[in-house]
Amino acid sequence: MQVPRALLPESVRRLAAWCVVVLLVSGVVYVGIQVCAALRTAVTPVLLALLGTALLRPLYRRLVRAGVNGSVAAGLTCVAVVAVVGGAVYIVVAALIDTGDQIVASLKDAATSVAEHFGAAGTSLDDVASNARELLTKFGGTAASNVISGVSVVGESIAMAVLALLLVFFFLRDAHRAVGALRGMAPQGTADVLEAMARRAFEAVEGFMRGTTLIALIDATCITVGLLILKVPGAVGLGALVFVGAYVPYLGAFLSGAVAVLVALADRGVVIALWTFGVVLAVQVIEGHVLQPVIQSRTVQMHPAVVLLAITAGASVAGILGMLLAVPLTAAASGVVHELRARYAPSSGASAS
Repeated sequence: MQVPRALLPESVRRLAAWCVVVLLVSGVVYVGIQVCAALRTAVTPVLLALLGTALLRPLYRRLVRAGVNGSVAAGLTCVAVVAVVGGAVYIVVAALIDTGDQIVASLKDAATSVAEHFGAAGTSLDDVASNARELLTKFGGTAASNVISGVSVVGESIAMAVLALLLVFFFLRDAHRAVGALRGMAPQGTADVLEAMARRAFEAVEGFMRGTTLIALIDATCITVGLLILKVPGAVGLGALVFVGAYVPYLGAFLSGAVAVLVALADRGVVIALWTFGVVLAVQVIEGHVLQPVIQSRTVQMHPAVVLLAITAGASVAGILGMLLAVPLTAAASGVVHELRARYAPSSGASAS
């Protein structure tokens, strides 16, 4: 007796199969996110080191082609990173120290002006000062715990940064060994496919880092030129802060822009501070609506809408770190999918036959 064909149409069965695949992939991704969150102290340096390796690999290759030993080239690359970041931090800190007293004085003057024009009885600065001891007594314990928590977070961040830098050194030096290890762990007959997928994913991450660096350079240049035109002190240092902050989406731009506005307020007054705010806001609007979608969509070969959705999803899952890693991880996944499609999608000739 012949078994009857399935009662469901072919399209419905295909849809059901795709739903099963999506559910399985979603489950695996969810479990992976939970594991990474539980092991974030170890996972975060690895992910940051991969981003740093993708950014610094062209410099490392040039040094190796120039005849420098691999270990020495990796060490020089890491030293260059420390020098650039340290120099940028020094310039920014020096600029803030030079204008620190002026910033505090300007904020005090602004507070006094607000209290004089809008303050009511019992809300003047003198009243606040007279109640300061009571406020400190009431919230002292909370402040102390927050300070301790902040110190622990800073210490953990420094430890992860040092570990990430060491991993960058090893990733740069031993990249060829990683390929061999990947091929050795691959099941029989899949080594070439896994290597191609890994290379395609890493190339996508490299494209993301190039795009981010280009965006950071454009932002820093535009804001530095604007600050120089407005004669804001420490314009170069503030531009360096903008360049470094551009690698942290949204939050970095907000903090660097706030520092620039405060410096302008301290040295040049309210009017120049407002102009500085306008310059920073205009640059960030152009970045968010033009540079970020267009450049990243070309460097990582993804649609601008996908880039925006990836950043939003990353922020909802892991906050600032998720915003930083969302686009490169999505780009890596997209590269893997394109590689699989190129290998296993039926050709036009096969489909025609």
